[in-house]
Amino acid sequence: MDKYSEIRVPIAHDNPSIKRRESKCVLCGKCKDVCKKKIGVAGYWTYDSEDIVCINCGQCANVCPVESIVEQDDTQLLLDAIKDENKIVILMTSPAVRVSLGEAFDLPMGEFVAGKMVSSLKKLGANYVFDVTTGADLTIMEEASELIDRIQNGKTLPQFTSCCPAWVKFVETFYPQYIPNLSSCKSPISMLSSMVKNYFANEKNIDPKNIYLVAVTPCVAKKFEIKRPELSEFYGRDTDLVITAREMARLLKKQKINLKAQKDSEFDEFFPTGSGAGVIFGTSGGVMEAAVRTAYYMTTGENPPKDLLHFKKLRGYTDIKTAKVNLCGKEVKLCVIFGTNAARSVLDKLKTKNYDMIEVMACPNGCVGGGGQPKQYDNDTAVTKRGDALYNADENMSVKSCHENESIQRVYQNFLTSPLSDKAKKYLHTTYVKR
Repeated sequence: MDKYSEIRVPIAHDNPSIKRRESKCVLCGKCKDVCKKKIGVAGYWTYDSEDIVCINCGQCANVCPVESIVEQDDTQLLLDAIKDENKIVILMTSPAVRVSLGEAFDLPMGEFVAGKMVSSLKKLGANYVFDVTTGADLTIMEEASELIDRIQNGKTLPQFTSCCPAWVKFVETFYPQYIPNLSSCKSPISMLSSMVKNYFANEKNIDPKNIYLVAVTPCVAKKFEIKRPELSEFYGRDTDLVITAREMARLLKKQKINLKAQKDSEFDEFFPTGSGAGVIFGTSGGVMEAAVRTAYYMTTGENPPKDLLHFKKLRGYTDIKTAKVNLCGKEVKLCVIFGTNAARSVLDKLKTKNYDMIEVMACPNGCVGGGGQPKQYDNDTAVTKRGDALYNADENMSVKSCHENESIQRVYQNFLTSPLSDKAKKYLHTTYVKR
């Protein structure tokens, strides 16, 4: 038992996401405050000396004013892999990193630095740099199909999104009765990882065991997610390593790579930038909006109208948002939430308030406010500007919806055949456990 547990959150020594540097702690209590009021974990369980509950979101690290709580630093593992001549090192970057990484190099909050980021990662030593927005597009192809199947065939509703590993663990821990509501889809990172090691490796005649796959994320919970045994079915883990945006910024500086000074480069062509829908995955409401765009197409054969390409009711810095849309010949009720404590208020009323799909992200405004993002004194402004930058990128992209992504179309044509096929379920779907 942490002797200061009345003041601060306890952190297990084997926590894969975060750690506490004891000498720096000033017992300010901010970590426990955010964990209780925003995340809804602290104060919601009883524990003994061996039982510490954590959903690995890392918000305690984000609010720690003295850098006592920090992410587990895995950058040396990446450097070791780069130095290994037998390894093909592939870095793949999440949508929210491209609107935050520049802040660590004195660029404005929300500056879109995708091209400079790719150049920096190549200079670091990556053999390939892929875009996780392609994995997001793949996720929506499966998740939208799953939603339609649940609605049309009377299966368990509402369907919960499964992209946020902290939210998934929250359900597994506090609301295990709702595990059947979680989408069986892997997260975008895990989906793309599976395709890299099974499809890309085969197409390029590469032994998957030689691939070292690193996700660059806004999220410390991904460090927990990649170690789930359910995501280690093929060639070891789907994803070998997670490096947060904060870690990557420190590593680039250590290697004397100034992101700000780099020229723009493109993601490697096998899994290049995905659709605008994949890009907005990084902000609260983006997953739901992406799913609606493609579900509309799947049920009508037509691309969505303008109001569904800018779904105003799903946007904005509000922790609970609701909307309705006509799909599958019925009115479908949607709910978007950030902050797992806010999710509690919805889950506790599910029997009286019916929804068809619920998106939850643990962190403020979604991944843009992730526990591994560059820290900002004015975090509300930062996460708003980062989210706005993702929506602006979507506005300027010609491919708006996941089903329009040609690289995803090729994956289905050449490997998966169709959404929810036996192969798709084998490589792109997963299971959950009661904790």
